[in-house]
Amino acid sequence: MKTDVLSPGRKAQHTAKWARTMTKWLITYNRQSGARWNLVDFGGKAKAESRGIVDLLAVRKNHRVEISGLKRGDILEMVLIQTKGGSAPRPTPEDIARLKKVAKHHRAIAIVLAEWSKGQHLELYKLKRNEWVSVKPVDVFG
Repeated sequence: MKTDVLSPGRKAQHTAKWARTMTKWLITYNRQSGARWNLVDFGGKAKAESRGIVDLLAVRKNHRVEISGLKRGDILEMVLIQTKGGSAPRPTPEDIARLKKVAKHHRAIAIVLAEWSKGQHLELYKLKRNEWVSVKPVDVFG
């Protein structure tokens, strides 16, 4: 009898993929009202993780804000998301610095860490100063 045992590398890829999948589901499932969030997954070849600090990007049109010379719906809201699956370590201080630089460059409204482990609920954390603060999906994506 053959059992399906994944190598540690394949298991990590599988868990990372599920962490991204569960994050996408949670964001779309918890949508309240307003514009829908569109999610961009930066998976590399064979759906494995690609290079770079951002795993997912949530984008939606802001229909509430009008800026001189622009109309409602011209402004985009972006949230940078890093996902962690299984026992993957949290972002290092160097990773946090990179995330903050990317967020500033693209004018993202938030940086979110999504942690998922098999058999557990997905947990979302928002970066406030240099600390990860637990948040509900509606707090960021509502």
